[in-house]
Amino acid sequence: MILQPSALLCLSSLWGVIVQAASPRNKQKPSQGQFPVTQNATAVEGGTINLTCRVDQNDNTSLQWSNPAQQTLYFDDKKALRDNRIELVRASWHELSISISDVSLSDEGQYTCSLFTMPVKTSKAFLTVLGVPENPHITGFTSPIMEGEIIHLTCKSSGSKPAADIRWFKNDQEIAGGRKIQEQDSNGKTFTVISFLDLQGDRKDDGAVIRCRVDHESLNSTPQIAKQVLEIHYTPTVRILPSTPLPQEGQPLILTCESKGKPLPEPVLWTKDGGELPDPERMTVNGRELTISFLNKTDNGTYRCEATNSIGQSSAEYVLIINDVPKPLFSTTIIPFFTSATVKTTVAMSTRTTKSAFSTKDPNALPGPVATDHALIGGIVAVVVFVTLCSIILLGRYLARHKGTYLTNEAKGAEDAPDADTAIINAEGSQVNAEEKKEYFI
Repeated sequence: MILQPSALLCLSSLWGVIVQAASPRNKQKPSQGQFPVTQNATAVEGGTINLTCRVDQNDNTSLQWSNPAQQTLYFDDKKALRDNRIELVRASWHELSISISDVSLSDEGQYTCSLFTMPVKTSKAFLTVLGVPENPHITGFTSPIMEGEIIHLTCKSSGSKPAADIRWFKNDQEIAGGRKIQEQDSNGKTFTVISFLDLQGDRKDDGAVIRCRVDHESLNSTPQIAKQVLEIHYTPTVRILPSTPLPQEGQPLILTCESKGKPLPEPVLWTKDGGELPDPERMTVNGRELTISFLNKTDNGTYRCEATNSIGQSSAEYVLIINDVPKPLFSTTIIPFFTSATVKTTVAMSTRTTKSAFSTKDPNALPGPVATDHALIGGIVAVVVFVTLCSIILLGRYLARHKGTYLTNEAKGAEDAPDADTAIINAEGSQVNAEEKKEYFI
């Protein structure tokens, strides 16, 4: 297109006016508020971000937003770049705001807001785009895990910008000691983070939840988590629980075999003294319980419960000692013939009865014939004492009734007498003198 001379003159005049208006002598004190103001912004990949440019004092001068590639996005309210993700939010003499949706990593960079004064004034805003880490996943996990076996777990997450942080947890407790590495992705902007963890199978960890947790500023305090539940197989543990602590003769007894293991041991095996149960009619097995309906002394012995699963075998033993049933105390009344015999007999019998009633007995001692022999000997001694006392009393009464008369001096002239009566008759002295020397036996 060829311009006419008059048009060229007009343009030249207009340019002169613009230069004159922008010269320092015509603008002694520029307005302090006639500068564009912007702020840096951070966006999450896939999100939406607003970019705002403000001018406090503007004398109807145009505003413009341009991208890091210096492509104009908006000139006042006019869209310059055909990108459906970029929209106008507000356009006035004091503000120009735009929005970018579905932000990508390529949108990161320095955006420029220009105020078309003479000279043109600009303000920069840097847009940072955060790369969201992918959901983590755990590898190296096997199920089930044998007790004592060591497993090597790996947790991996890609696409984070900046690099994400990975931590391990068992239930709600953090596990220390995991190794971490990070690698830059092929796009040159995001990172892949890998963490390693070694675990040894332990029965107490059966059913525990292992978590790999990824923390990143783009997740808004909501971490991404991958988890695995541990299944530990181990040999059984066994113990026997009796229904009563002191089994007594004639009473029932239930022995419960408590077994824990994985897989669960089923069923359990009961034996007595290394062999089968001797009396199946009185000794019945129901699941893990051994029931003896009526105890007697022949049931004493060692009972064994054995549990087996696919990992191994375990057993427990219980030594059964049957205690005697406590006998009630019966009062014994003895009616002696005489007072003296009554006192002695009562004391002897009371002492024997008291000792028998309150004597302590070792519940673990095996019963035998010793107690029966003691009772028999005690009874015999009591009878002998009683008969002896009665005999002494009867003899005393007999002697008291047949007391006689005796001379203390030997009668003279009785040496040659053939018998006692003749000696008395021939003795010197009269019966009267003899009466004076009588002694009485009481």
